[in-house]
Amino acid sequence: MAMQKRENKRDEFRNATGLDDNVVQIYRCSKVIKGGRKFSFAALVVVGDGKGRVGIGYGKANEVPNAVEKAKTDASKNLITVPMKGTTIPHKIIGRCGASSIVLVPASEGTGVIAGKKVRPLFELAGVRNLLSKAYGSTSPKNLLKAGMDALRKLRTAETVSALRGVKVK
Repeated sequence: MAMQKRENKRDEFRNATGLDDNVVQIYRCSKVIKGGRKFSFAALVVVGDGKGRVGIGYGKANEVPNAVEKAKTDASKNLITVPMKGTTIPHKIIGRCGASSIVLVPASEGTGVIAGKKVRPLFELAGVRNLLSKAYGSTSPKNLLKAGMDALRKLRTAETVSALRGVKVK
């Protein structure tokens, strides 16, 4: 019953915004008060349309569903457009955030998304189908996702670079 309710909420979000979502991590925090422990929750969520738009969000609340909803809202406010070259990225790139860094390398057709468990949804929801990635440094999910977003934000197509430089592309 609870699973069906969650699926209905996911379908409502998809229909309202045209975006799919993936909950990457739920954090539980507790503080000790006079009556015992009081828990609060935080959610790390990735949203994307599978066609080049993706975003990450972080939300905190006293209950998990509320934290997830806040994170989805935050993620949909922070969408970026990812330049693509077919089903992969246009060039090799390095993204950094804090002690985490991630290297993204374009891959040939049929390779699939070779990425860790926490960053794979970021690339899949962005619409990238073939990609190699390697994480260095800290593998904290928050920083790793931010590093992935940094790398996707830095990507440029050949046409964009040629327009910036005023040179024609062959």
